[in-house]
Amino acid sequence: MINLKINGQPESVDAEPDTPLLWVLRDHLNLTGTKFGCGIGACGACTVHMNGTPLRSCIMPVSACTGQDITTIEGLRNGDQLHRVQQVWIDHQVPQCGYCQSGMIMATAALLSQNPDPSDDDIASGITNICRCGTYPRVRAAIRELASTATDDK
Repeated sequence: MINLKINGQPESVDAEPDTPLLWVLRDHLNLTGTKFGCGIGACGACTVHMNGTPLRSCIMPVSACTGQDITTIEGLRNGDQLHRVQQVWIDHQVPQCGYCQSGMIMATAALLSQNPDPSDDDIASGITNICRCGTYPRVRAAIRELASTATDDK
């Protein structure tokens, strides 16, 4: 058994140590918001947070996650309250097909937690997720709105 902390809750799973975290989340814990895209850590559809840092769960062996704080898209919201990134995604109608968006939201939430007012260069280097529909202008507009709100709060 492998003991994990997922979305603030302890979880024990019976999985091989080299099983990618993505498949443990989806197949063992039924947390299907984290998506499979490429399986090589390139596209970012599988992005989750480990101790607040974004990581590609398709290439992370579950054994490396023991004792770490893992947050999935399901754990981003606070009860009935959407995370501010989730809400601005809705407000800006960012998703087109939506498949990559849970990973994109997780990457954005991590970026903004580290840098509440990122420049365009910071966004480009921090959000490396791939969107086949090309919603990048809406992603950037949503992030810029959150950054301007963070600036207004100062």
